[in-house]
Amino acid sequence: MRGILADNDVAGQVATLLNILEGHYWGDLWKEMNLTFHTFEEVGLSEDDPDSKIWRRCQELEIVLITANRNADGPESLELTIRRENEPTSLPVLTLSDSKRVEADREYAERTAVGLIDYLFRIDDIRGTGRLYLP
Repeated sequence: MRGILADNDVAGQVATLLNILEGHYWGDLWKEMNLTFHTFEEVGLSEDDPDSKIWRRCQELEIVLITANRNADGPESLELTIRRENEPTSLPVLTLSDSKRVEADREYAERTAVGLIDYLFRIDDIRGTGRLYLP
C-alpha cells in the first residue's frame, strides 16, 4: 500500500486525522509507515468521476480510499462497485461513521485517527473486507 486518498466529501476531516497522526503521540509511527496523502489530481482523477472509477484507480495504485459515502445509488455507486468487484486482495474502503463529528469533537477525532492507523498498520490482514468503518 502506497498511501491514502480522501474522497471529495471528507477532505477536511481527513486533514484533521492527519494532523493528529503527524502529532507528538503518533508522529514517529506515522513517519515509519511512510504513507503518502494523495489528491484526486495527483492520481489522475477528477472530483466528478464516478465512484467506480475512483475505486478502481485506488486499487490500481494501492491507495486506500477514505470516504463517508455509503450509497448504493446506481451501478457506478461505491457500494455496488465494492459488492461487484471486490476480491480477496482488494484494499478496503475506510468509511467515516460520523464525518461531521470528526471536526466537531476532538476526542472522537482522536479515536477515529487511532482506528485509521490501526487499519493501515494491519492492511494486509484486512484486504478483501470491502468496507470498514471508522472509528
